[in-house]
Amino acid sequence: MPLAAYLDDMPILGARVFVHASSQVIGNVRIGNDSSIWCNTVLRGDVNHIVIGQCSNVQDLTMGHVSHKTPGKPNGSPLVVGDYVTVGHSVILHGCTIGNECMIGMGSIIMDDAVISDRVMIGAGSLVSPGKVLESGMLYVGRPVKAIRALTPEEIAYLKYSAEHYVEVKNNYLNTPKI
Repeated sequence: MPLAAYLDDMPILGARVFVHASSQVIGNVRIGNDSSIWCNTVLRGDVNHIVIGQCSNVQDLTMGHVSHKTPGKPNGSPLVVGDYVTVGHSVILHGCTIGNECMIGMGSIIMDDAVISDRVMIGAGSLVSPGKVLESGMLYVGRPVKAIRALTPEEIAYLKYSAEHYVEVKNNYLNTPKI
């Protein structure tokens, strides 16, 4: 697996985690049980920590990074992704917090200290500005993001379903015989 240490920190993987061979997971990164990190994704926990919760998936070409600790900001900006989160293709996650059962649309950018509450859907290509807090149960779209409407009960159910589907897909990869 493409895991690399940074100084004294080595990534820690939970049970049944899939990390694609083309990805890079570096330093102080913890990935929860049944999560998946897909093709050409980079999770670089060098100057702060990254946590990916359980049953979450970080899809192809995503970049996850952090901001370092400073005297004015002693905790810096770690990257924390909750449980049952789907992070779409080519997303940039930088020093932000994403709650449980969220979907981050393809090509979106979530910047330092942004907080995405539980059960939020962010449309493709959106930009979440530094420090912005997104309310639970809403659809957000745009550059910068704006709340469009409340999610329907079906959309809220789909957030967890999407993550559960990726647990099945990663299990297929883990169970495929190696050539």
